[in-house]
Amino acid sequence: MWRQPKAVWAVAFACVVAFMGIGLVDPILKPIAENLDASPSQVSLLFTSYMAVMGVAMLITGVVSSRIGPKRTLLLGLAVIIVGAGLAGMSATVMEIVGWRALWGLGNALFIATALAAIVNSAKGSVAQAIILYEAALGLGIAVGPLVGGALGTISWRGPFFGVSALMAFAFVVTVFLLPPTPRAERATTLADPFRALRHRGLFGVAVTALLYNFGFFTLLAFTPFPLDMSASEIGFIFFGWGVALAFTSVVVAPRLQRRFGTLPVLLVNLVVMAATLAVMAIFTDDKVVLAASVVVAGLWCGITNTLITETVMKAAPVERGVASAAYSFMRFGGAAVAPWLAGVLGERINVHLPYWVGAAAVLAGVGVLALTRSHLRGIDAEESELEQLKDEATALTVGD
Repeated sequence: MWRQPKAVWAVAFACVVAFMGIGLVDPILKPIAENLDASPSQVSLLFTSYMAVMGVAMLITGVVSSRIGPKRTLLLGLAVIIVGAGLAGMSATVMEIVGWRALWGLGNALFIATALAAIVNSAKGSVAQAIILYEAALGLGIAVGPLVGGALGTISWRGPFFGVSALMAFAFVVTVFLLPPTPRAERATTLADPFRALRHRGLFGVAVTALLYNFGFFTLLAFTPFPLDMSASEIGFIFFGWGVALAFTSVVVAPRLQRRFGTLPVLLVNLVVMAATLAVMAIFTDDKVVLAASVVVAGLWCGITNTLITETVMKAAPVERGVASAAYSFMRFGGAAVAPWLAGVLGERINVHLPYWVGAAAVLAGVGVLALTRSHLRGIDAEESELEQLKDEATALTVGD
């Protein structure tokens, strides 16, 4: 799995930097609120604008990539992130940062959806191995992001934004020289293609499950720095532990559990355990030790879920992988967009326990959706040659509908 072409490693490196942007702002949420006189719900909009724009923009990634080619799309996304992150660091108000984070989200959408398809299509080995590589990059980026954010945040809350801009500039250069020119798709993708893909009941069920799971995921990510009430470096170390746990289980544990028990049984049990962890955080929100430990433990469940859901989407959808990635990402980032803002509002206006209860309920609802639609994901653990035949059958059924 680790013997890959330079092009795959170039994209994987850029993925690490891109995913750093998700957790990078965690340690500086409170400093931003204090320095710019903003409330938790206002600061949480840094996540909401970023995720909302990213989710909607996922619908255009295939349209752009199929017309200008994957490499140019990746470079365009990186360039937009460089500009958005840099301007966020130069902002004077919270709402300015929120606006530039939205631009950053547009760049991330162009990059992430294209990167996933590029790695899956270019990597040696099976789809499962390529996705593990992608999730390893995700996990490493999420792990390092809070650490870098905490370190730079001790200097200034602006530091992490400038740091991402500089790292993305480096990733841009690496991608230019190591990723070979990529041809355009044989058929240009339309805006309707991701919605057509969601007509496949299996893909739709997994996408809704991912939306609900991400609601809980980003409640934990965006709201927890406020009840923890620690310094930027302390919060950075806690979420670094969370990211390391996520990276470890996504690469090492998830494949082993999948081979032994099957994808869907592991996902169902894992989501239940994730909901239980959020419930523990709801009960012990005032206990900083329990809250911090729960964040790190939750990383174990997040890593397993991220890998298996992504792999299920790439294997189950009877469409091009770029289209499947766009449709799935559009749905899952919907949950990510709403959760931070809602958690901030509930924590401010009612109590600090409620956001976690709502997150736990959302993840449990995801368990129900996945259980109800599992019959449309038959053969998900079959060998890839068998999967291609099942996809052909599914495509024929979809057309017939």
